[in-house]
Amino acid sequence: MNDLIAETKALLVAGTGGKAALEQVLIAVLVHFKSQTGTIHRLETEKNVLHLAAYLGLPPALLDAVKVIPSGKGIAGQVVERGEPVTICNIQKDESGVARPGAKQTGVGGALCVPLRANGVIVGTIGIGTTREYQYTPEETKLLEEVGRLVGDSMSKQAL
Repeated sequence: MNDLIAETKALLVAGTGGKAALEQVLIAVLVHFKSQTGTIHRLETEKNVLHLAAYLGLPPALLDAVKVIPSGKGIAGQVVERGEPVTICNIQKDESGVARPGAKQTGVGGALCVPLRANGVIVGTIGIGTTREYQYTPEETKLLEEVGRLVGDSMSKQAL
């Protein structure tokens, strides 16, 4: 079993709960992936919007822009709409329209965002980014998806 998966499981059952547990998971993920920014959003299905549940490494000026994200908007919103991971090699040069204009203010180069799932249903997103230009590999994507399944299951079982 991968060390990150074991660490994520331990952090989620450690009993700290809530935002603190999510932040600890983000720290572990960022260290593992050598990334500098991370977000976890919870999906409010009734309104089809994502709410920021935890974050690390984001500039304070961007917090308002990422607190609430409509499905289909930005990287996290695209993950919810498509139901699959979204990765960008360099947000600063992205012309696909997936990254919102404010995303360039993060200074992030490479980014990866995957769904959080509970029993196969999307309940949110987890996203990471690095300041360097970087294309996350299929193996890294699968690993972050597995972390996303653990976090999603945990979020559905308790008030995280």
